[in-house]
Amino acid sequence: MNKKCAMLILQSSLGLVVLIEASIFGFSQGAAHAFQHLSLPLWIRPVVAGAEIIAALLFLIPPTAVVGGWTLLGVLVSAILIHLLHGMYAVGSLVVFAAAALAVTIHRAGGNLDAR
Repeated sequence: MNKKCAMLILQSSLGLVVLIEASIFGFSQGAAHAFQHLSLPLWIRPVVAGAEIIAALLFLIPPTAVVGGWTLLGVLVSAILIHLLHGMYAVGSLVVFAAAALAVTIHRAGGNLDAR
């Protein structure tokens, strides 16, 4: 398996996981109920979910993957900061998602991922 194939698998799996999780976050009653206990305005949840869905879709489409990757990275970093500012320190999966989005985006943009 070459680097191009591995990056395509990483891009596809990350995009689909973020798309599914953002859809659950944005549209499920359980997420809405859990979100009410945070001291955030209720409009934040659909805005964040919508931004994640748009970024994930752009990330999955090859011609828009770089723009989608940078957008997804911005959304994920924002989510990490929001979690940390509200005392929710379990952000490990968000950090891994952000690192994967960065790696794929740099690769798709023609960057060099060699650690030299």
